[in-house]
Amino acid sequence: MKIVHIDTEMEWGGGQRQATYLHEYLHKNGYSTVLICQPGSEFEKYCKSNGLPHKALNMRSEFDIIAGYRIALFCRDIGGQILHLHSGHALAVGLWARVFYRKIKLIAVRRVDFHIKKNILSRIKYRNYLIDKIICESDSVRRVLIEDGIDERKLVTIHSGINLNKFNDKSEYKGLKKELGIPENNILVGTVAAIIGCKDYQNLIKAASIVLRGNRNVTFCAYGTGVLEKEMREFVRYLGIEKNFIFAGFRRDVECFLKNCDLFVLASKKEGLGTSILDAQSHGLPVIACRTGGIPEAVTDGVNGLLVETRNSQQLAEAIIRLSGNRSEREDYGRKALETVKDFDIGKTINRNIELYQELINN
Repeated sequence: MKIVHIDTEMEWGGGQRQATYLHEYLHKNGYSTVLICQPGSEFEKYCKSNGLPHKALNMRSEFDIIAGYRIALFCRDIGGQILHLHSGHALAVGLWARVFYRKIKLIAVRRVDFHIKKNILSRIKYRNYLIDKIICESDSVRRVLIEDGIDERKLVTIHSGINLNKFNDKSEYKGLKKELGIPENNILVGTVAAIIGCKDYQNLIKAASIVLRGNRNVTFCAYGTGVLEKEMREFVRYLGIEKNFIFAGFRRDVECFLKNCDLFVLASKKEGLGTSILDAQSHGLPVIACRTGGIPEAVTDGVNGLLVETRNSQQLAEAIIRLSGNRSEREDYGRKALETVKDFDIGKTINRNIELYQELINN
């Protein structure tokens, strides 16, 4: 099999990590695989530093026909059989590539549970006959696409996965709390999410304010950055909780962070699945999250964590108060999380992708 991946993002997020897991496995196990990415992107830097086959190519917009043509020529020259498109923008460029090189099969990936935009271009992009399959990150994403009129025969659910072995080392990094200015004995409530609208940081900050009215021995810490960071920092200052709500920015020591957390919260109002939840569960953390998108496929209320309604700060605060004050319940949910997260082993995700490649090539 000869697989060509496309990722058009400049920054690093959950989608890039999923593409990396797949690309690395294929490369290390003798498959012909190459990833096309933006020059200067985090993905290009990662591929360079890890010796992964890649090609840097400017993909300026969804209307970049020239980039599509160059990708088509590249696929033709190497005998590419599958074009795996890891984002919405990548899908648009990939469609142009297939216009010029019809032999290649197209696999799109949909990681968000938003409805497809109603403009004509978005509808054409996802309802295009040139697409062979659309991988849905969760069953929730699949249901949304069916509601939007996408042919369900083209849809396949392949849950995003994580490397469970990543957390084998249970040694604690003792210096992190001190580095971040967190009192050693405080309950640490962690979240790992981009600071963008769908992650609903405003909801989390409101809930934190409610929690802190009754207990100042709790610290909230967010790993991530995004377009709303300045606004959310100002909101925290407005509520007077800046000493107990820390924005750590983009950091790579997520494992160390999770080792120091007592519980994990994700306040998203929209979420395809939420791989940061899976990371937390891999570390044996109880999870509090909103009942939306694919989250209930990973978090079962009252089994390995708690689910609350979206945009309900009071419910979210009550759940945090409940678990922050009950160590035995936290530990019980954490033990269950270690078992349930095994269903999301990245090995299963990779095998399902390879099976899909084989199916398309054989047909």
